[in-house]
Amino acid sequence: MKRSLHFLTAIAVSTLLLVSCVPTRKYRDSQSALQSARNDSASLAGRVASQQAMIGKLQQQIGDLNNKVDELTNKTGLLSSDAANKQSQLSKSQQELAAQQRRLEQLQALMDQQKKAIQQIRQKMADALVGFNSNELTVAIKNGKVYVSLQENLLFPSGSAVVNPKGKEALGKLAAVLNANPEITIDIEGHTDSIPIRGRYQDNWDLSTARAGSIVRILTIDYKVDPVRVVASGHSLYDPVQTNSTSEGRALNRRTEIILSPKLDELYKLLEATPDAASTTPAN
Repeated sequence: MKRSLHFLTAIAVSTLLLVSCVPTRKYRDSQSALQSARNDSASLAGRVASQQAMIGKLQQQIGDLNNKVDELTNKTGLLSSDAANKQSQLSKSQQELAAQQRRLEQLQALMDQQKKAIQQIRQKMADALVGFNSNELTVAIKNGKVYVSLQENLLFPSGSAVVNPKGKEALGKLAAVLNANPEITIDIEGHTDSIPIRGRYQDNWDLSTARAGSIVRILTIDYKVDPVRVVASGHSLYDPVQTNSTSEGRALNRRTEIILSPKLDELYKLLEATPDAASTTPAN
């Protein structure tokens, strides 16, 4: 009887111990699972934070790139505008250059025309005065004009402003050419040597001016050359062609020069219409 009781008691204790061990294991297992879940959650939270930080950094980089894109777009617009302006300036410069080239061509054509006219005037004067010696007069081109240089021995007695008969003959032939060519302008210059004048005239200025005036009166009164075309001046001894230290040089310096040139009205008009080079140069 006692043995049976002990046996039953042992079974009851074993059963109780067995029942109490099962919840303890489950509890431990659940705690382990919970800790593992917590660890996983913490790891996931760390990964999320890291991804968010990376996303923030990428967003910052995207913002910087967008700013650079906007900046480059603005620069491209400015460059395009600048390129358009430069193209417009280039086109304007090319047009101005073409216009200037046309003016230069016109100017060159007029200059060639004037040169041809000068040559023709010289030839006409040389043909008209062919009967006179070289020690009496010469016809030459100088500074783009025709110079008819008449020596004192052809025109005047020494110290006088009264023209000789032979001088009047030469002036008559010269006037015939001038009247046949009304486009020619006429400058008459009186010149003396360096020897001071004595007698009727106050000084060499007075004599050179009086001689130029005598020529003007013969051409305009006797030979009907239009006086509007004529200008007279005296240069005294201050424009010599040779030295005044020799008698030969002084003889050449005592002269009256009739300077002929075609009218330059068209040439002057073109020059006035031609803009200065500096003012047509475009600014860079």
